[in-house]
Amino acid sequence: MEQRVVGRSGLRVSRIGLATHTWGRETDPDDAAVQLVAFVEAGGTLLDTSPAYGGGAAQRILGELIGELVPRHDLVLSGCAGITPVPVTDPDGAPAAEPRWRVDASRRTLLRQLDQTLTELDTDHLDIWSVAAWDPHTPLDEITATVQDAVQSGKVRYGGVRGLDAWQLATMACAAPITVAQTPYSLLARGVEHDIVPAAQHHGLGLIATTPLAWGILTGKYRDGVPADSRGADDIGGGQIRDRLDEHSDRVVDALITAADGLGTSPLAVALAWVRDRPAVASLIVGARDMGQLTGVLAAETLELPHAIAAALDDVSSI
Repeated sequence: MEQRVVGRSGLRVSRIGLATHTWGRETDPDDAAVQLVAFVEAGGTLLDTSPAYGGGAAQRILGELIGELVPRHDLVLSGCAGITPVPVTDPDGAPAAEPRWRVDASRRTLLRQLDQTLTELDTDHLDIWSVAAWDPHTPLDEITATVQDAVQSGKVRYGGVRGLDAWQLATMACAAPITVAQTPYSLLARGVEHDIVPAAQHHGLGLIATTPLAWGILTGKYRDGVPADSRGADDIGGGQIRDRLDEHSDRVVDALITAADGLGTSPLAVALAWVRDRPAVASLIVGARDMGQLTGVLAAETLELPHAIAAALDDVSSI
């Protein structure tokens, strides 16, 4: 798998990264182990985790696999801190299956979660450590000083941010030692090209694209309705998917299917190849519930889109 330099740093990552957000929820430890080995054997290095994934289970599962199945030095570990769970209950009084989350980027919480992540992953450092969200209730000086201290301590190699608006990204980039910006980016989420991408390029940051398949919409599986066993059918999290199933997404998916048929590949691979090669994108991260899905993701690595197809996708997805 091709390795890319992140922004104006010396950090190199695989241009496709593996997200672990399904681990401990939809992906059990055995399947996670199979995915990790296959990903590394394919040349993948960038592995993304978070205290929020799987209610905390993802980090623990990953920690049990690092060293046992895959050497730590073969991985670029990306983690984050700054959101904490808020316990909620169902109407019957039982704990809800999915907790709510609140932003807390205080020094206390950031460093506590960093130490927890290092302990659970059984490592002495993270290659990338990001502030998970913008926190309007914590002074910016406190946040930036915490990131600086984490880098200087050696616990963090490169700082980053996740999911910020352009002005927030620029503000952080001017005040903190950050190298990486994670942001949603796909054929159905191109708004970042107007502000986030130019801000990242100006400040020398490398972009890591998240949700590059737009919650699975760009795979084409929702083209003829919402399958009963899909995330879109879920009462809790499926609303954001169903809200995006409109005429625009239909046109984009139709174009992907046409392109995939002509190239002898899948709409998934075409969608990933498109975002992978956008300006300032160092890598994309995508999760897989099982090995079958991961195989489809890895197939995108060898796909190079002809200019005419990339241009056609640009046209049909612009709004």
